Amino acid sequence: KSHEELLIPPTPCHAKTNVMFLKTHKTASSTVLNIMFRFAERYNLTVALPADQLFHLGYPRTFVTHFVEGFETIGQNYNIMCNHLRFNPLEVKKVMAANTFYFSILRNPIPLLESSYIYYKNNVPAFRSSKNVNEFLASPTKFYHPEDYRENIYARNIMWFDFGYNNNAEDDPKYTQAVLEEIEQSFHLILIADYFDESMILLKYALCWDLDDVIYFKLNSRSQDTVQTLTPESEEQIKAWCSLDWKLYLHFNQSFWRRIEETIGLEVLKKEVDHLRTRQKELMETCLSEQEAVRKDHIRNKALLPFQSGAANILGYNLRQDLDNSTLRTCQKMVMPELQYTSYLYSVQHPHKKRKDVGLPFLWSSLQEK
Repeated sequence: KSHEELLIPPTPCHAKTNVMFLKTHKTASSTVLNIMFRFAERYNLTVALPADQLFHLGYPRTFVTHFVEGFETIGQNYNIMCNHLRFNPLEVKKVMAANTFYFSILRNPIPLLESSYIYYKNNVPAFRSSKNVNEFLASPTKFYHPEDYRENIYARNIMWFDFGYNNNAEDDPKYTQAVLEEIEQSFHLILIADYFDESMILLKYALCWDLDDVIYFKLNSRSQDTVQTLTPESEEQIKAWCSLDWKLYLHFNQSFWRRIEETIGLEVLKKEVDHLRTRQKELMETCLSEQEAVRKDHIRNKALLPFQSGAANILGYNLRQDLDNSTLRTCQKMVMPELQYTSYLYSVQHPHKKRKDVGLPFLWSSLQEK
């Protein structure tokens, strides 16, 4: 008998429906959020949405349960949690079921800081007072003042902060090791934004989801012309200035590839990624009038305009005009920006509450009729 035939066929797994995604900043996490929201709708799941008019779960304050709409009445009966929050495992556990799958996403701190700089240019004192990203990095302490730490969180170790830790902590080996171990205890999986498609395949396997559950159109990306080129000195400087994030990234980038080799293998991974990209291309051809994201002033339907920030030109999509109703619905959900989708789900889950105001003309009434 060949070696193959002796293997017991794997037991078909069941899609995990209790999932907590820690949404980190400038890490392709808006695209993941869209995947989570669509999954929640597909299986009719309850999402732990931000209370009242908020679009995040109390961020940048450390998460507590009352940031979730309806927690007092709904209790521990939420399936999905994925809006921005600053991680606090004890409080999150009060909201999510005991068998919840926890995952998050990290990105190389070098492109991350440049992205942060452009996006938060007007909000962050350390960025505002410097001419460009290279000037800031030449001497960060000249622009970054500890007393502004609340407003400056995006300027240093932002991922470390999102995971609930002090982003200005001393980089002490014993301390960083302890934090990395704590994160490993709290999370079942950490994805890497720099390998987004590979991450989606790993997620699909870990959650036992279908390919269509992890298909995406890239959301909240910006036009190339707003990207600033970092000098080699700046790149080195980021590793030192954001050394906590750098350690975090190196550690989980390693465990990410180890996980792939142990669970899927590189050969199957490559096939799956090709499959994902083919399916994505098909959907783009079905849904979009241009085969790519367009600049904010080229977005025809203003209700699909993503939130604009800083010096970034945040791209969006135009849907084809000739779609039948059910295809239109699918396509709309694929391109729906974060604020609009949060607001839409909120009005579905909490019909008696005042709608979240996105500050854009709303065309969801047609979606409401389902």
